[in-house]
Amino acid sequence: MNKWDKPACDDEGIGTIELASLKELEAAIAIARRGTFRAAAIDLGMSTTALSHTISRLEAGLGVRLFNRTTRSVSLTDAGRLFVQQVGPTLQDLHAALDLVRAHRETPSGTIRINAAPFAARAIISPLVLEFLRRYPDMNVDIVTEGKMVDIVKDGFDLGVRVEGLVPSDMIAVSFGRPQRHAVVGSPEYFGKHGKPMVPPDLLNHRCIRVRLPDGSLFRWRFEKDGEPVQIDVRGPIALDEASLTRTAVLESAGVGYLFEQDILADIEAGLVIRVLEDWTPPYPGLCLYYPGRRNLSAGVRAFLDLAREFSRNAA
Repeated sequence: MNKWDKPACDDEGIGTIELASLKELEAAIAIARRGTFRAAAIDLGMSTTALSHTISRLEAGLGVRLFNRTTRSVSLTDAGRLFVQQVGPTLQDLHAALDLVRAHRETPSGTIRINAAPFAARAIISPLVLEFLRRYPDMNVDIVTEGKMVDIVKDGFDLGVRVEGLVPSDMIAVSFGRPQRHAVVGSPEYFGKHGKPMVPPDLLNHRCIRVRLPDGSLFRWRFEKDGEPVQIDVRGPIALDEASLTRTAVLESAGVGYLFEQDILADIEAGLVIRVLEDWTPPYPGLCLYYPGRRNLSAGVRAFLDLAREFSRNAA
C-alpha cells in the first residue's frame, strides 16, 4: 500500500481527516472544470504553483489521488470523478447559502462572474460594468469571453450575456440595451478602387474579410430586406475570428468587412470607413443578461441586474 492508498477512515468507519478548506474544494472543482492547472489558476487568481500545493494538501488529507498529472495533461482519477460528482453540487449550494446571507448587507460586496460573447462584453463594459464598479466599490467583476455557448451553472458563472435568441429556455433573461445591427464597411481608398456593392450578391466581386466562427466554420454574411433573407458565402484573402482584427484590416484597405455596428460606428462617423448595404442590415433583438432562476441572487447580482434595467429604460 502506498501513501495514496491509505484509508481515509479508521476501524470504526469514522473519517479521521480534517475538514478540507473551502479553498481546496474550489481548487479541485476549478481544475476539473477547466481541464488544466494553468486555466484553473487564472480563474482562481492564484499561481499555478500555489494551486498545485493546494491540491497536494487536499489529496494528502483525503488519502487518495484526485488527478493524474503529467507535464502535458491532467485527468481525473476514479476517486476524482466521484469527488467532483458529489462535492460539485454541494459546493454550489454552499455558495448559494453564502450569497443569501451576504444579500442582507446594505452594501453589495464580493465577485460577479460573467460569461459573454466577445462583442457582448464590449457592449456592456462601459455603460454597465464600469458604472457598476463606481457605484459599488466593494464589488469585483470577472468577465470571461467565449464565442461558444457554455453552461453558466456548471462552469460557475453568475450571469451570461448573449443575443436574445440564444438565451437557454431554462434561464431568466433581462433585456439590455438597444437592438443589434451589423454594418458592411470598407475604406474610402478600397471603394475608390473597386466601387461599392449595391446589393448583397455584388459582394461576390469584392475582396471580403471572412469571419471564422468558434467551431472553425466560415460565417455566411446575412442580409434581409422587405422580409427577404439572403446569405452570401463571400470570398476574400483573409479569415479572422476577432472583430478588432477585422476593423484593422478594413482600415488598412484589405477589403470589405462585416461587423457589429457598435464595433465600427465611431469609424463610420469619423469618415474613416464607408458603410454600404445599410438597407439590407435591419436591426434584430439585442443583448440579454441571463441567470438560473432557481438560484438565490446575491445582493451584488441583484444590483447589477437593477443597473442593467435602469440603463435599458434610459436607452429606450
